[in-house]
Formats: sequence, structure tokens, C-alpha cells
Amino acid sequence: MRCRSTFEREARERGFSRIAGVDEVGRGCLFGPVFAAAVILDPARPIAGLHDSKILEREERECLAERIKARCVCWAVGGADVFEIDQINILQASRLAMRRAVEALPVMPDYLLIDAVTIDLPMEQLPLIDGDARCRAIAAASIVAKVHRDACLAEWDRVFPQYNLASNKGYSTPDHRRALEEHGPTLQHRFSFEPVRTSSARMHWSGYLS
Repeated sequence: MRCRSTFEREARERGFSRIAGVDEVGRGCLFGPVFAAAVILDPARPIAGLHDSKILEREERECLAERIKARCVCWAVGGADVFEIDQINILQASRLAMRRAVEALPVMPDYLLIDAVTIDLPMEQLPLIDGDARCRAIAAASIVAKVHRDACLAEWDRVFPQYNLASNKGYSTPDHRRALEEHGPTLQHRFSFEPVRTSSARMHWSGYLS
């Protein structure tokens, strides 16, 4: 699947000028916050190589993230922490992180292109299934969010080296699950996720708030 500028171009033809791509990363992880990024690309300064962050090598992502930040109109990152994830569920926490990323932009967009969902903001939005693989603005957001979260997980790895977070990025890999079985979870693990709950000697999570 190829990333295109079709969606941005169609929005501009309708009169929108500040078009932001929005995406989240870390939704399926067992550890840490979920992050999202919002990016308004500058059509006068195109960026080659924009693709879904998941299919890019780490060096490519990091290089592209710097290029995006240098050439875009503006960018911002938002997040929702593990306590929010465990209170409102990961889907709603992802939407919250996306909203925070948009609200943090120094230039407020007038149109949003979002990967798969809508968010609670009073502006026109277009959710796109597999948006990070189809839309350049969403791909740019996915790259910025992924690089930001990976850097945060590398820092958490210094605090909790037994979980190998720098390598597994908090996902449910065999080494991460072995570490959970051996050491139990930290308070930065997501207790609303079943593998974390079953590895805990004590139940810290009491269910979603009503």
C-alpha cells in the first residue's frame, strides 16, 4: 500500500488549509503510556519516504522524524498514562492522547486526518482505516509518535532493566512475559491487560470506572 497526498489535496480543494495528520502508537503494549502525534505538513516542502512507521527500520524512522519536524508547519505529541488507560480503557485513552496532541499544536488545524477513529474536538475529521499506510500526513504523525515513544521506553529501560524495554518497547514479547512471570509487574504496567494481571501476586486494578 502506498502513502499518498490524495486526502490532503481533496481537503484543500474543499477550502481547508491547516490539515493535520494524527496517529497513536503503543496501543497494544503491556507497559507505559500510549502516545499520539499530530503533524501539519507543509505542501511547499515535501518529504520523501513517508510510510507507516511500523514498516520502517529504526534509522529510517529517526531520520524521517527529524526531517518532518524541520519541514512541517508544526507538530506536537500527546499522551495518556497507564492510570488513565486502566481507568477508561485503551481505546478511549488513545483517543485522549490524540486529542491532546492536536490541542498542543501551536497552529490549530481546521481539518483532521486520523488513523481509524475520530476524537472529541469540534472540527471536521476523516478517519481512515490503515491511515498510516495510505495518507502521508497520518504516516508523518505515526513516525513522530513512534520515535518519541521508543525514546521514552529507552529511558524506562534504565529504571527497569529486567524487562528489556529498550528492545521489546513494552510489547507482549516472550522475553517481556518471562520477566513479568519472574519479577511481577511495575506500577507502569497496564493492569487492565490480562498478561499483566495474571503475573501479579496482588490485584492492583479494580476495573474501569463507571
